[in-house]
Amino acid sequence: MAIIQLLSIFCIICVPMEVMGKNGNASASSPRPSVVNVGALFTINSVIGRAAKPALEAAVDDVNSDSSILPGTKLNLITLDTNCSGFIGTMEALQLVENDVVAAIGPQSSGIAHVISHVVNELHVPLLSFGATDPTLSALQYPYFLRTTQSDYFQMFAIADLVTYYGWREVIAIFVDDDYGRNGISVLGDALAKKRCKISYKAAFTPGASNSAINDLLVGVNLMESRVYVVHVNPDSGLKIFSVAQNLGMVTKGYVWIATDWLPSLLDSIQPVDVNTMNLLQGVVALRHYTPDTDLKKRFMSRWNSLKYKNTTGPAGFNSYALFAYDSVWLAARALDAFFNDGGRVSFSDDPKLHDRNRSSLHLSSLRVFNGGQQYLQTILRMNFTGLSGQIQFDLDKNLVHPAYEVLNIGGTGMRRIGYWSNYSGLSVVAPETLYRKPYNTSTSNQQLYPAIWPGENSETPRGWVFPNNGKPLRIAVPNRVSYKDFVAEDKNPPGVRGYCIDVFEAAINLLPYPVPHTYMLYGDGKRNPVYNELVNGVAQNKYDAAVGDVTIITNRTKIVDFTQPYMESGLVVVAPVKEVKSSPWAFLKPFTVQMWCVTGAFFLFVGAVVWILEHRINHEFRGTPRQQLITICWREHCEHLGTYGADHMAICCVDYQFKLYSKFDINPYSSAINIKN
Repeated sequence: MAIIQLLSIFCIICVPMEVMGKNGNASASSPRPSVVNVGALFTINSVIGRAAKPALEAAVDDVNSDSSILPGTKLNLITLDTNCSGFIGTMEALQLVENDVVAAIGPQSSGIAHVISHVVNELHVPLLSFGATDPTLSALQYPYFLRTTQSDYFQMFAIADLVTYYGWREVIAIFVDDDYGRNGISVLGDALAKKRCKISYKAAFTPGASNSAINDLLVGVNLMESRVYVVHVNPDSGLKIFSVAQNLGMVTKGYVWIATDWLPSLLDSIQPVDVNTMNLLQGVVALRHYTPDTDLKKRFMSRWNSLKYKNTTGPAGFNSYALFAYDSVWLAARALDAFFNDGGRVSFSDDPKLHDRNRSSLHLSSLRVFNGGQQYLQTILRMNFTGLSGQIQFDLDKNLVHPAYEVLNIGGTGMRRIGYWSNYSGLSVVAPETLYRKPYNTSTSNQQLYPAIWPGENSETPRGWVFPNNGKPLRIAVPNRVSYKDFVAEDKNPPGVRGYCIDVFEAAINLLPYPVPHTYMLYGDGKRNPVYNELVNGVAQNKYDAAVGDVTIITNRTKIVDFTQPYMESGLVVVAPVKEVKSSPWAFLKPFTVQMWCVTGAFFLFVGAVVWILEHRINHEFRGTPRQQLITICWREHCEHLGTYGADHMAICCVDYQFKLYSKFDINPYSSAINIKN
């Protein structure tokens, strides 16, 4: 089954048969053969094929006319058309690899690249693909696979940055169910997870699905919550998605459509622009491979319309894959020239593991190993030059350096660039080659894009989600009271209930930036007030989603349900009559009873008598008339009371004051403090 999957677009560099030995086991040629055949196997009448064919032929002519590259050796291009047939592609691929291939350029299909990679690994043949973007092809399992275009690994991280930039958290992935679609969306899920986002649903459809199947798929998608759709499909059939979506009303205000590079490649290939096609895509955001506007690229694009290689099977629309195909030929040619300069020779030997069994007619024994394949592979990996698509140089993971994309917004009859993305700086309105000269920075605060116009000619960023159409409205329980109906009561008019509590709830709902479908459900028979504990238990048991009413917040209820902040406070109150109280100058006597005042007075006189007995014989102030002595006793007793309760406080205050005063001037205050207290 692996062989049957070999339908592909790829080019073969092979050595002509006349330079090969005919002894059967091994062959060797001169360091620089006079002719090297370049085979091309792809579907010519396809979006990528119509762009790749003239680019490949132009590249071969340019290499042959450049005396500094492969002097004395010419490239001869042999093109085979698979007509979109996996079986034909398999047979053509096996026929070409029988011709002692030294390198292969292609394919455009990621699924075919997986199978061919096993073949080239066995035969030690480098495989240069200008169209297979499946991230898993970069695995260590395929050492001879080299990608001359950007991997979808970087494209999916660019989409994740877009989703984060606009504040969305969930997306729905719509993709073709093959290696290209599945593996790309898998990387998107990982990229979103790093941003704390996720793919809420994966909507896959089979290659070549009918409009009816796509319609059923999108109807189900439209019932879901997310309104952000990422479309990762093949360019030859991708417009079906948007055609069906428009018929379903899914390209209107509130929807978000993000397309990968297949869409700009398709639109770039349409000459002239089809108005009906553009009407399907209004407001769509898409990514396109970024290639710097160098003089080399501008000269090639000026030649494009006058290229003699264009076929009559369809318009040779230009897209970025034409640049990658052109650079692939030059990469193979430059590496082959360096390979010869290093003393490399083109030689092949039989693989003992490949032999025909049971009289098989597959001629597996004709497939031979390229002896210099490992050396040629290392030479390719060391290449560093500037091509039409930019710098051609591989990193340690065998990906091209400086991956970058343009962020495009489709509107009117064209596409408007609203920014760039690169793994060096993230989203930016400045061209990536300018940022490469600045320090590395992918911080969130550094992300920037120009404003976009979304579906429905909406300039505001869509929220990205709605309540699902297939969801159930919230069940709101309302107590059916028979008293105090101003709080909540049944109403014959919609929504079926009224009252102060309902007004507060509806006002809170209206403040939300999104709709909340809900329905009110009366609780109680309307003959007597319902039991509120049972109402709260109904919410806890999921009979209702919430309850609205004059429900008191008490401890037992908070243990089983959550309450909002109280919007009306009652609490415990005491009701007492209000009386006018007249004040009296003898009000100070009220704190003590008459008996208490009598006891206090008796103690006062007793203490005074004791003081007089002790003092009158030695203190002349206690002498005189009885009236004077009585006054002295009362006064001295009063002073004693003040001294007993106030002296210590005065001393402490003085000590504290001197501590503060002397500490300010850094003086030891202890002696003076003691003196004051004494």
